Amino acid sequence: MAVRRLLSDLERALSRLEEAHARALNSPEEDYPFFRDSAVQRFEFTVEIFWKSVKSFLREFEGIDCRSPKSCIREFFSQGYIGENMAVKLLEMIDYRNLTSHTYKEDVAEAIFSRLPGYMEAVRYVLEVMREKVG
Repeated sequence: MAVRRLLSDLERALSRLEEAHARALNSPEEDYPFFRDSAVQRFEFTVEIFWKSVKSFLREFEGIDCRSPKSCIREFFSQGYIGENMAVKLLEMIDYRNLTSHTYKEDVAEAIFSRLPGYMEAVRYVLEVMREKVG
């Protein structure tokens, strides 16, 4: 089942993101930008596997084909898997993922990094919702 493989990949990606975030927070000041940028890059990877997991999940369990990250989140919400607040947070996460190509701007990198804890929590929640259904 493709969904199970994707969920395992998502779990690993999320764990690596959490690790990178923790390293950045605990790094010496002179190393912080390097580790922050590493965490932002991990965030980018994690969001990619996240939305592809949701897409595969919706196709397999609901017969729904969504074509973009935001449409997948909207469908996941429409099917009752998440509430409105979570959907808003996840849509915002997609917007911030789209900013990752601008991390050469310190303020953008900091803005993304500062939001990582909430996004990691949201991804973890959705991962658990999908795992429950997959079994």
